[in-house]
Amino acid sequence: QVQLVESGGGLVQAGGSLRLSCAASESIFSISAMGWYRQAPGKQRELVAQITSGGSTNYADSVKGRFTISTDNDKNAVYLQMNSLKPEDTGVYYCKARKRIYVYWGQGTQVTVSS
Repeated sequence: QVQLVESGGGLVQAGGSLRLSCAASESIFSISAMGWYRQAPGKQRELVAQITSGGSTNYADSVKGRFTISTDNDKNAVYLQMNSLKPEDTGVYYCKARKRIYVYWGQGTQVTVSS
C-alpha cells in the first residue's frame, strides 16, 4: 500500500504562487502515474495535473501555462508548482498515485486564493 502525504497548501493572494509537495512511502519508480486533483466546495473532485512514470504530463485546461507538475525520484516525491493563482483555484488539493490496478490518495491540503 502506498501512503501519500501532501504539504505546502495555504492562503495566498491572487497572482501569487504556491508549491505543493506529495511524499510517497515507496519509490515512485514502481508507480505508474501520479497526479494532483482538487475539490472546491460543492463541486466534484477534478484532475489538475498528472505525470506518468515515462514523464508524460497532462494538465487541466484551466491551469495550463500556470501550473507545472514534476517529480523527484530520489525523494519519492511529486510537486505542483502553482503560479498566477486565481480565486477559482481555491480548494482541497489531493495527491493520487496509481500502481498497477490500485489507486491511492493522500489526505489533501487546503489552498485558498483571496481576491
